[in-house]
Amino acid sequence: MLLSVLDLSPVTGGATQAQAVRETIEVAKAAERLGYHRFWMAEHHNIQGLGSPNPEILIAAISQQTSRIRLGSGGVMLVNYSPLKVAETFMELEALAPGRIDLGLGRALGADARTGGALRSVGSDAFPQYFQLLTTWLLDASGAVPMPDGHPIHDIKANPSGPSHPDVFVLCTSEESATFAGMMGVGMVFAEFIARSEAGPAVAAYRRTFQPSAFRTEPWAGTAVVAYAAQTMEQAWREDAPRRAGTVSMLSGRRRRFPDAAEAEAFLAEWKGTPLLAEVEGRTLAGDAGFIREKLAAKAASAGADEVFVMATGPSLATRIASLELIKPP
Repeated sequence: MLLSVLDLSPVTGGATQAQAVRETIEVAKAAERLGYHRFWMAEHHNIQGLGSPNPEILIAAISQQTSRIRLGSGGVMLVNYSPLKVAETFMELEALAPGRIDLGLGRALGADARTGGALRSVGSDAFPQYFQLLTTWLLDASGAVPMPDGHPIHDIKANPSGPSHPDVFVLCTSEESATFAGMMGVGMVFAEFIARSEAGPAVAAYRRTFQPSAFRTEPWAGTAVVAYAAQTMEQAWREDAPRRAGTVSMLSGRRRRFPDAAEAEAFLAEWKGTPLLAEVEGRTLAGDAGFIREKLAAKAASAGADEVFVMATGPSLATRIASLELIKPP
């Protein structure tokens, strides 16, 4: 099982969003030092508890401070942008860090509907068409599959051209999106922490429908979960309280950030005995290193996943890195 990191640039404690962006760079450097396979960054808009709406900028910055770890988007919300612009952005990232760039693509907006309008998003229904345009430009720019002369966009090139292109993945929360990834012949990652369901059915649908492509000849599936490790089970559960409280708040329709554990625990006490809190706590992976490693291995096995992404969570930069150190690959 490969182990990788997903980072949302969370705003922890009394930090600002700007600090959260800079902290992501430190977490990425630690992830490389600890032996993780990939480090992916997400795109979110108009969410005060998350710092980065632009994973491509962080990928560029981190590519200059690392040398081995693969860097990618988890993901770019494609329908918010021009497919040509995304192709050019990621071909340029590939030029900066050849062979280390992943382009994970999401079908959603990464925002509420009004914010999506401000972004001039075209909506998720356009995703298949945008995906085809984007991947056609990537393959043409790398020389892997040159654009035929008769193609409607054969005279429009995604620069910079180069000998390689980013690896492509679809971020999935359903069997439908996993099936699309399989039919397109690209990788897939199931966002378990968003879907709030197990990855197994989606991974099975992906493998069942996979068709080889210019991007990959064999299926590859990952799953992404939230997991937090500390020295003891009790410490991990206590330090994870702000995340659990934030999740309950979000799911109840009243998004709120909790800067410290005491405030979070008081909020959670108000929800004691409710089905919502029971669901959140039932899906929580917080414990000592042995417990977390065992749970991650079990998730990979039950889902049939080739790789597990661990969200770099924690109440501070130091605890986020410490958690990754405890969970790190053997």
